[in-house]
Amino acid sequence: MSAVTEQLISNDRAVAQLSRLGVERGGVLLVHTSMRAVGGDADDMVDALRQALGPEGTLVVPSFTTENSDTSPPYLDRVRGLSDAARAAVRASMPPFDPAASPAIGMGTLAETVRLARGAERSAHPQTSFAAIGPAAERLLTRHRPTCHLGEDSPLARLYESDARILLLGTGFDTCTAFHLAEYRLPDPPRRLYRCVVAPEGRRQWWEYEDVALDDSDFAALGRDFERADTDGAVRRGRVGSAQSRLIRLTSAVDFAVGWFKDNRART
Repeated sequence: MSAVTEQLISNDRAVAQLSRLGVERGGVLLVHTSMRAVGGDADDMVDALRQALGPEGTLVVPSFTTENSDTSPPYLDRVRGLSDAARAAVRASMPPFDPAASPAIGMGTLAETVRLARGAERSAHPQTSFAAIGPAAERLLTRHRPTCHLGEDSPLARLYESDARILLLGTGFDTCTAFHLAEYRLPDPPRRLYRCVVAPEGRRQWWEYEDVALDDSDFAALGRDFERADTDGAVRRGRVGSAQSRLIRLTSAVDFAVGWFKDNRART
């Protein structure tokens, strides 16, 4: 059997698995992926996802960037223990966000494959952008307000309005970005300052802004409770490639998370 034939068979198998899981043609799908868990090639999996969605479907991925922020956990980990001079050198070397070129290093190979695909769109937030391919991409990604990471003026709210599905492809609920939208829907959510490097009109500068304090530390516990409480098929489980995966109704996940946060997060 030739390598091309094996690839076609593998793609057909992945498309069939995605369809059995519930990925529908013409739908809008937000995907979080661990290709290490799923196995195979990111390009092939993107092809399988697009085939499962069909030409009228839209594939969305997070294309977040932390490399241009000095308030992000990765930066704080990187400079912990450094001298003031070394810390200043790190800050000086940090690249400004460029929606056309900045890689989403921490989002995995599938997200990068989507971001770099011909015809892909990307939202303009310098920290929490999304990339998408498909006819709904522009509608979903425009109007991502720079001072709103993942709230009502972000693609997550447009995905909610579009009755999108979330695919956790070899990942757990700890990666379920949509839960952050629920944080914005709490009454008077805690807020904090964020800072990152941008380059409006080509001029590098630091930009500071205030937004909701994002916290994903309890997402795994939230996801377990959501899955246990599900009685209407909002969560479907199945194998894709080598990994157990979940297909989730985004509206149900967000609505459940709002109530869960009210009950389980202590207010300070």
